[in-house]
Amino acid sequence: MIRVFLIWILLSTAASAQVVVFASASLKEPVDRIAVEFPDVVVSYAASGTLARHVAQGAPADVILLAHIDWMNYLRDGDFVRAETVVDFASNTLVMVTAAKGDEIPLTEAAISDFLGQGRIATGLTSAVPAGIYAKEALIHLGLWDAFADRLAEVDNVRAALALVDRGQARLGIVYATDARVSDRAWIIATFPDGSHAPIRYSGALTARANDDAVAFLDALVGAHGQSVFAEAGFLPPVTH
Repeated sequence: MIRVFLIWILLSTAASAQVVVFASASLKEPVDRIAVEFPDVVVSYAASGTLARHVAQGAPADVILLAHIDWMNYLRDGDFVRAETVVDFASNTLVMVTAAKGDEIPLTEAAISDFLGQGRIATGLTSAVPAGIYAKEALIHLGLWDAFADRLAEVDNVRAALALVDRGQARLGIVYATDARVSDRAWIIATFPDGSHAPIRYSGALTARANDDAVAFLDALVGAHGQSVFAEAGFLPPVTH
């Protein structure tokens, strides 16, 4: 139902909007700030995997901004985006959050278990949502997956995971550091080491239908002004590789 609704919204707005942007849910605040400078831009937010699949199925997007390079590679390999336009524009940090302010805890089975009690750990779908994919990689790397895999509350995007923590429906959450910044309740109690998961790479690209206005929007995103907006929102510079 959610996917059908998203397609319906996009089809209804595409006719009036010159530029339709698909963006990872975690990008909402900075992308909204940049998009407001482009009156003909419409942005739809969802999980990167959902957006990538919609583009592959022919959804009318001009620009796509994703939080995991594998999904961008999927689009590039399928010729669903213009390969020469693929560009990294930001990176992020993976953190563990709770709604109760407190001291940081070590990322060990004992410490997490003590804090978690009978609660659950919210994160994105570990098979499809970038935040969930990174979370699974980190838990495996730290030897914690077997202990907590069945304690995960997996949802369809990282902001939904954050919402579970904010509402007290999940004791802990694994989200991005920038998500914690936009919450009035989320409190970072642990930060996953960079080497515990693949780099969190945000990449963007143009589709075949993109016009000059779409080019201008992506250029603004990766330019000096766009980069300052991302930095103010807590995002890190693009990963060098």
